Amino acid sequence: MAASGALLLVGLGEELWKKFLPKYLELLGASVAAVGLFGTAEDFFDATYQYPGGWLADHWGRRRAFLTFLSAAVAGYFIYLFSPTWPYLFLGLAFVMAWQTMASPTIFAAIGDALPKDRQTMGFTVYSVLKRIPVVISPLIGGALLGAVGLARGIRIGLVITLGLAGCAGALLLCLRLPAGDRDAVRIGGIWNSFHPTLKRLLASDVVIRLCEGMADIFVVLYVTNISRTTLPQFGVLISIQLLTSILIYVPSAKVAERIGRKPLVVATFLCFAFHPVAVILTHSFVGLVFAFVLGGLREIGEPARKAMIVGFAQPQFRARTVGLY
Repeated sequence: MAASGALLLVGLGEELWKKFLPKYLELLGASVAAVGLFGTAEDFFDATYQYPGGWLADHWGRRRAFLTFLSAAVAGYFIYLFSPTWPYLFLGLAFVMAWQTMASPTIFAAIGDALPKDRQTMGFTVYSVLKRIPVVISPLIGGALLGAVGLARGIRIGLVITLGLAGCAGALLLCLRLPAGDRDAVRIGGIWNSFHPTLKRLLASDVVIRLCEGMADIFVVLYVTNISRTTLPQFGVLISIQLLTSILIYVPSAKVAERIGRKPLVVATFLCFAFHPVAVILTHSFVGLVFAFVLGGLREIGEPARKAMIVGFAQPQFRARTVGLY
């Protein structure tokens, strides 16, 4: 509960401004190419930070790892807050992603530690709901804030709020009581060799769909606001609709996965990833965009099942590192 509460608090702060960062980069003078590079940098950190995050969670224990990642993110929030020009946001991103990315293998491992295999899908469902509640609430508030006080001032107010919530999250993390670190000497090659063949096939599929997602995702806010002429508050509404859709399907999809297996739902997730950006560019009205973002929310229909597959195929002593390497 302490870990979930910390994730919820930090998420409530970050989602006030996170979806609007491409517009903030644009305001600070960044070109479209620079915005695209920012998205690439985010995905780069997302990839390269995962295994170190899992390694630290296995070696240091869950609490120390969580606190380290949160401290790095706080440094990043300060850099965002005081950035005079857009290149500084790349430096801040390197710190902020420590929490967004390194903490992921830690929470995956904690769920795997705490729950038997037949309950892990539901465990990830609860985690996914808690993680996405902020993405329903905060973009609405953030969009209204930016509409009321302006983009630059609204982003900075959101960052100050995030810093306060991160302090509360740190206090919660001090209450963690999770397993101590396991200081075995297995290297990254040994972790790869421990991968089940099914897990390797899932990874190959995941790589392809994430590559496709990365081509479009960072530009959605620019397309919707600059081409479709949607306002920032309206975009906040669309993000909330997308995440509300995700939350509503989590529990039913977990029940379905328990009945028919996890694979069909994972395939459905990958198909929705493909169709969401297509729906965004084909629509010419706000109502059409609502449909497109509902479809975007359906991308999560198989996420708890996919996460449970990853953790389920991981050997317990390598759990966080397996998630990180994946």
